[in-house]
Amino acid sequence: MELGKHSALELADLIRRRQISVTEAVKDTLDQIDRQEKEIHAYLYIDKKNALARAKQVEKKIAAGDMKGPLAGVPVAVKDNICMKGGKTTCASKILENFVAPYNAHVIDRLEQAGMVILGKTNMDEFAMGSTTETSAYGVTRNPWNTGRVPGGSSGGSCAAVAAGEAFLALGSDTGGSIRQPSAFCGVTGLKPTYGTVSRYGLVAYASSLDQIGPIGKNTADCAAFLEVLSGHDEKDSTSVKREDLDFSSALGKEVRGMRIGVPKEFIGQGLQPAVRQAFMDAMKAFSGMGASVEFLSLKTVDYMIPAYYLIASAEASSNLERFDGVKYGRRAADCAGLHDMYRKTRTEGFGPEVKRRIMLGSFVLSSGYYEAYYLKALKTRALIRQDFDRAFADFDVLLAPAAPFTAPEIGSSLRDPLAMYLGDIHTVAANLCGLPALSLPCGRDESGLPIGLQIIGDCFQEKKILRAASAFEACRGAFSMAWEKEAD
Repeated sequence: MELGKHSALELADLIRRRQISVTEAVKDTLDQIDRQEKEIHAYLYIDKKNALARAKQVEKKIAAGDMKGPLAGVPVAVKDNICMKGGKTTCASKILENFVAPYNAHVIDRLEQAGMVILGKTNMDEFAMGSTTETSAYGVTRNPWNTGRVPGGSSGGSCAAVAAGEAFLALGSDTGGSIRQPSAFCGVTGLKPTYGTVSRYGLVAYASSLDQIGPIGKNTADCAAFLEVLSGHDEKDSTSVKREDLDFSSALGKEVRGMRIGVPKEFIGQGLQPAVRQAFMDAMKAFSGMGASVEFLSLKTVDYMIPAYYLIASAEASSNLERFDGVKYGRRAADCAGLHDMYRKTRTEGFGPEVKRRIMLGSFVLSSGYYEAYYLKALKTRALIRQDFDRAFADFDVLLAPAAPFTAPEIGSSLRDPLAMYLGDIHTVAANLCGLPALSLPCGRDESGLPIGLQIIGDCFQEKKILRAASAFEACRGAFSMAWEKEAD
């Protein structure tokens, strides 16, 4: 798979210069899927016929000069909670196992306009609820670096696809770290944009005030270019923001001398795997060596981030998932004794254990007598967390943190202790609670060879500062191979 050694931007450049055709690029990626997919299970379904037909259409438009985008012809994977007209959108749940979307999500229209070729839909934690891609109703996705390990979640299928060479780019969604954490586990780069930068129209909602679609790629430049494709105001999304400057790639390749970088000391305390701590410290030294000012700071609300996040996310999930009742669309249980029995049986059969757990928690905190004690208090805590970050960004351009406190766990270990799985999101949930942009990129490997992720967090609408810091770190770090290249060597 010689083409797989190229980044998405490099592949698109080869296509523009007629050194490779779009059809050849798509066929090469589909061949890699055939070699790897049986073991990895990154995809829920692959649409070879439509992908090859689309490749021919894009080739003609590129040849005619009608399609000149920087990512035209690049094969891309899509997380299965993003609607594609005429194709299944299951959210990895039995309750939507036969649901065919009647419309395209806004981001699907955007990447089609850019000339990208969709290969298929990727596996995920059911309704994006999980951190391992093990709660899928259709089987576990495995980490391409070590198939006995999880790829992270909930966008584990998308991250595994990029790491395994089964896609050059992928779409993910991030509710509490669901792009950044699996990117760290799989050794790829993932970016959660500022809330409202990318339209959520057509994204099946988990927690509406936290969800955000974002790009996953091999490096920072690919993510920046992909974010330019995805971003823009959408009238169909009431939370979509009008932004003037969406030229994210202009931030790449600039030095970080004089940049102020903050490190929350609470994020590198107890609980960090030794290899993760060492890789993070090495990254701090690298930034200092490049002339950036790196200083510690204190975020006093860290202990409240996980409780606030899970209360708010579960409350919103219980409301959003109320629509899956067997009446309007999706699965409907058979042999029911009346409407209420049909509701009960459909949801019992259709939802998995993790989804049921979060629905029950959310319903409890929204119930009479507990709303003020739990949900309202979580909202007030969210405001305090936002104030904490406002104070930090008054002094610093970006913040550094580990993307996860440990490398990819063994398959099965996280589901035995859901609370420990929740606590593993400690470094990522704040960005969603505050609507902040954040990026994860590889910064090393542990003693077993598993990737370690570095997270760079910025203030709202400051993606350029994040990308500037990330591209400088990449240049200092050097090339980071994908998992399939390790196997090929």
